Amino acid sequence: MTKKTNWPVTILLILGSLFIVFPLYLTVTIAFKTPAEMAGNLLALPQSWSFNNFTEAIEMTNFFNAFKNSLFVTVFVVIFTVLTNSLVAYAVARNLHKKFYKFLYYYFISAMFIPFPIIMLPIVKQTSAWGMDNLVGLIILYIVFNLSFNVFIYIGYIRSIPKELEEAAIIDGASTWGVFWKIIFPLLAPMNATVAIITCLGAWNDFMLPLVMLSDRDMATLPLVQYIFQSQFSTDYNLAFASYLMALAPMIIVYIFAQKWVISGVMRGSIK
Repeated sequence: MTKKTNWPVTILLILGSLFIVFPLYLTVTIAFKTPAEMAGNLLALPQSWSFNNFTEAIEMTNFFNAFKNSLFVTVFVVIFTVLTNSLVAYAVARNLHKKFYKFLYYYFISAMFIPFPIIMLPIVKQTSAWGMDNLVGLIILYIVFNLSFNVFIYIGYIRSIPKELEEAAIIDGASTWGVFWKIIFPLLAPMNATVAIITCLGAWNDFMLPLVMLSDRDMATLPLVQYIFQSQFSTDYNLAFASYLMALAPMIIVYIFAQKWVISGVMRGSIK
């Protein structure tokens, strides 16, 4: 028995794919075109695939310095987010029967519904007063801001892990600290991968928080560099799109290879 094609869903999927693929196609083709080719057919492929635009964009934006800043922030945010957020989620998940921890759980969840513009100005003032308007302060804020969503998906997964495993380890002489790092944390591998990937994408692509926090141009991350030097690209879209493509490429590669963990991890955390 042959299955009927669900045409409305198929058409929606095709349209959704076009909305994603078409801008990416324009980004790639424009990045390799010369200014003279821009006057012709915008949708046409470049006549000669030249890397001159990339070379000029790297020089004009101090690209490698911004890349280093983004890489530094992203790597440390991912590592410390996975380590600390999983630990907090475990403490809350195993004590949800207590009023204080149940209050903490709903407190963390409620933070997901607070728009960033509401807390933006207080954050700018406080980070400046504490000398945190730098990359280290940016890392700390990312870890804290990720806590609410990560606690939500971690707890759903941790509660599916049998407590008998922990009780057996305690009987064998393991401490609570040892139980988490030797028993629970390895079992969280699928969820750790999901949190790491989502955190990586968010920290790398974020624009607003570095914009309001960082006062030193040498500390600018890649999204912020695109904004700072936008005036230089105002009449030369080739350089602009070359710069955008270089900033996009690392995360596109990461997501292509890691998307299965994102989907499976979120599903496990929300269902179990």
